[in-house]
Amino acid sequence: MKLVIVGGVAGGASAAARARRLSEDAEIVLIERGPDVSFANCGLPYHVGNVIPDREKLLVTTPGRLRERFRLDVRTRSEVEAIDRPRKVVRVRDLATGRGYDEGYDKLILAPGAAPVRPPIPGIDLPNVFTLRTLADADRIKAAVDAGVREAVIVGAGFIGLEVAENLVHRGVATTVVQLDRQILTPFDAEMTTPLAACLRENGVRLVFRDTAESIRETPGGMEVQLRSGAVLPAQLVVVGVGVRPENPLAVEAGLETGPRGGVRVDDRLRTSDPDIFAVGDAIETTDTVTGERTQVPLAGPANRQGRIAADNAFGRDTRYRGTQGTAIVGFFGKTGAMTGASEKVLQRIGTPYRKVYVHPAHHAGYYPGAEGMTLKLLFDPQTGKLLGAQGAGGAGVDKRIDVLAVAVQAGMTVFALEEMELCYAPQYGSAKDPVNMLGFVAAGLLRGDHPQVDWESVAASADKPLLLDVRTPSEYAAGHIPDAVNVPVDELRARLADVPKGRPVVAYCQVGQRGYLATRILTQSGYAVSNLSGGYKTYLLHQPDPS
Repeated sequence: MKLVIVGGVAGGASAAARARRLSEDAEIVLIERGPDVSFANCGLPYHVGNVIPDREKLLVTTPGRLRERFRLDVRTRSEVEAIDRPRKVVRVRDLATGRGYDEGYDKLILAPGAAPVRPPIPGIDLPNVFTLRTLADADRIKAAVDAGVREAVIVGAGFIGLEVAENLVHRGVATTVVQLDRQILTPFDAEMTTPLAACLRENGVRLVFRDTAESIRETPGGMEVQLRSGAVLPAQLVVVGVGVRPENPLAVEAGLETGPRGGVRVDDRLRTSDPDIFAVGDAIETTDTVTGERTQVPLAGPANRQGRIAADNAFGRDTRYRGTQGTAIVGFFGKTGAMTGASEKVLQRIGTPYRKVYVHPAHHAGYYPGAEGMTLKLLFDPQTGKLLGAQGAGGAGVDKRIDVLAVAVQAGMTVFALEEMELCYAPQYGSAKDPVNMLGFVAAGLLRGDHPQVDWESVAASADKPLLLDVRTPSEYAAGHIPDAVNVPVDELRARLADVPKGRPVVAYCQVGQRGYLATRILTQSGYAVSNLSGGYKTYLLHQPDPS
């Protein structure tokens, strides 16, 4: 058995190591175009920022270690130029010498990854305009910063772009992020990014929304980035992070099936349309486990698992890839954004019915010092309560809750199961009613009809404006409230029912939803048509982002 793997890093390197564990007799050839066969590309922004000063720490493994420990034939600085499927050979070019040769295979695994998109605008190829995908990219950006960059422009507010922004600020570089969308982190629902955008601004990052770079030109002081709006941004460094595209030319030229966005089509065994060729990682199109749609998700975790599964199947095992759930996380300046499963915008696009709830808990018991707030959003089936997706934003503890919810989504659990979920508790770690339990309580109560609930978007769009009843304290109301809301504190509500007219729908709200829920119960049992505003005033504020 001879296995040839094209590409290293997460998918290819894990496939090669797994293949050797399955067979001591197989001939395993790993061909990598770059000099580094396996490196931590998620750590690259932190090397630029000197958080990880030692470059060698980013090398997951080396060609020498793979040869020594796994007896692999590792060929770096070698590029596969073509696949001859009838002959079952690949055409290889040694980039150091220019020599070309054919390499036969019994099974082939493609792990070419994805390439950063470089928009075709004037100046995109200037020396200090970079993308960040490889160690060499990080070296060049770091060298530019070390040389004394004062101002930087990042085009694109995705995960990598914002991590780079944080690290440039750490290095003392004035940084502007330009984003075509109206929000950062496009995979998230817009309101969940509001506190994260505020955190960036508080730490000196300038955000420019609904705009994009149209050209870049050299100036005596470095460069100028001309935006579509007409604004001009000075910079000595530009980082382009507007997305990636699958590295699919090999597959396309070999006649393998690809999807509409260029991802190589694979089945649940990671086989391409050729049964002897498998594909893994950022280059492939897989199935979204929640929506059932075909999708492309360039994440390291799925790529590693895919590499293992492809190796299993190449050696005759029947191992299936369940699909990709899209669990992802990003952090900067002490804040975290994380998500799993479907977003609300995706569910709207594909027409899937859903309900949603928000909670705004602390990450551990409030009486224990250091409690940090977070916002969690849960999406679920309105009939069965089956979980569809979740998102979180805030300080400490967001990662823990989204990890729990990711497992719950994968297991096909419902909101009712979240009510009963038993999670570890001590005051420095959580609360007796964990934030995950709180999501379950709120969502399950909604489905049981215990408290009618309405989302802010529905209130804002309603032609029949309801009475907005603010049930917080007068001081909270004075500090900020929804326009036209009437203040009747919940502790006074029973005695002041006459102040709440019955002939008009009522939407009660408090700070985060709990007092609004109590008010809803009081008013419902007193004959009012009332709903609780989901997530309260804090959720309303999420829908009022800074317009800049």
